[in-house]
Amino acid sequence: MRVPCYGLALLCAVPVLADVKDGVDAWSRGDYASAIRQWQPAADKGDPDAQFNLAQAYKLGRGVSQDLGKAEQLYNRAAAQGHLQAADNLGLLMFQRGERSRAMPYIRAASGRGDPRAHYVLGLALFNGDGVEKDWERAYALVNLAQQAGLPQAASALSQMDQYIPLEQRQRGVALAAVIAAETEQARRAQVAAVDLDADSRPPKSTSLRPFSTPPATDSSKPGADYTPGRAPPVASIMDSAPPPPKPKPVVVPAPIAMPKPRFDAPTPVAAASGGPWRVQLGAFGVRANADKLWDRVKARPELAGSRKLAIPTGKVTRLQAGGFASRESAQTACNRLKAGGFDCMAVKD
Repeated sequence: MRVPCYGLALLCAVPVLADVKDGVDAWSRGDYASAIRQWQPAADKGDPDAQFNLAQAYKLGRGVSQDLGKAEQLYNRAAAQGHLQAADNLGLLMFQRGERSRAMPYIRAASGRGDPRAHYVLGLALFNGDGVEKDWERAYALVNLAQQAGLPQAASALSQMDQYIPLEQRQRGVALAAVIAAETEQARRAQVAAVDLDADSRPPKSTSLRPFSTPPATDSSKPGADYTPGRAPPVASIMDSAPPPPKPKPVVVPAPIAMPKPRFDAPTPVAAASGGPWRVQLGAFGVRANADKLWDRVKARPELAGSRKLAIPTGKVTRLQAGGFASRESAQTACNRLKAGGFDCMAVKD
């Protein structure tokens, strides 16, 4: 139970804040045992940052024996106070040990905040219809975003999805990924702006230094890093509504959480649509070998999934095209995404 401090609330909070920060400093030096000693009293007093940091230590087995059950308890206590990253990790732990129906609200909320791990897990669930209704386009979009964030498992998952999802659905999924990314970024900026507007009404606090990375708004998806938005209302509201404004804070980075292996319960693979009259022209080359080199660079991109390489001699040049698009719209969508990735192109008809 906390002792009321009334007008001295900020002064009463200072020792707890210092304990959490001192613990992070010790963790940064590799002195995990000292970090645990600093965080434990603050966690016992109900500080959610200390509870989260202590959960990380139990999950990773640093300074204490690894205990995923204890880690889950601490994540749960921090999440109940609105600690969003604790809620994200709680959902992933529950998912990994099979409590997928309980985990899914947390996974959806984390995906809505742009967490690439949550994109990956939710994408696989949507692909397999695992506790959710199948939605192959959204599944492809989310795993695509996880791949763009550098999550290594996502690339192999996309390759397997390519064997089952028809080309048209994959192309719509790529377009949807751009929409989801834009919506996530817009929501994040709005949340940060809302926090800034409210900053003068709250006392300063400087202890949410956490052993996980908080990418800045312009680089919010480093490979394997956890997104740490900061304070939020209780977890119950996370399940039912959009998350409240986050407040990014400087942190220390440990290893990322382990991810489940993809499971594919799809029907017999369908042949990629390859007879469409529309193509994406990637360039014209005086040396054929240069066309081959460019194809090697772009052939694995999801925009060209299922398309076929066309090297067409035209006079003294070789035109490089990706063929098999059913409509001008699908070819142009792929081209727009390629342009965003730094490749020049145009939609052409056979």
